[in-house]
Amino acid sequence: MQAVKSKNTGPELLVRRLLHANGYRYRLHSNKLRGSPDVVFPGRKKVVFIHGCWWHGHDCTRGSRIPKTNIEYWTRKILHNRTRDLASREQLQTEGWGVLALWECELRDEASVLKRLVRFLR
Repeated sequence: MQAVKSKNTGPELLVRRLLHANGYRYRLHSNKLRGSPDVVFPGRKKVVFIHGCWWHGHDCTRGSRIPKTNIEYWTRKILHNRTRDLASREQLQTEGWGVLALWECELRDEASVLKRLVRFLR
């Protein structure tokens, strides 16, 4: 478990590279905001979360895999992650922040991700 990173993951670096190459500037991992969003645009009052499919319980093939050992623990852990993510999103929206969640599996199509990001940031 020590090898699992929570910051500067491959998917996160990909999104940051796309944003920077297209002229967007941002802050990273704001502890002041609930859920510590991966990418923060303070001036636009927008945040982006980049979720790993398995860790956050996405409904894609990778996210819906069931572990072979310690099934009860991992099921509870992933459910807790999903609940926490939803609460963070709702609180940020209540505070007036725009929230976008990107899933690891969606990042394969970089052009599509960039379009979503640009649309979200307008």
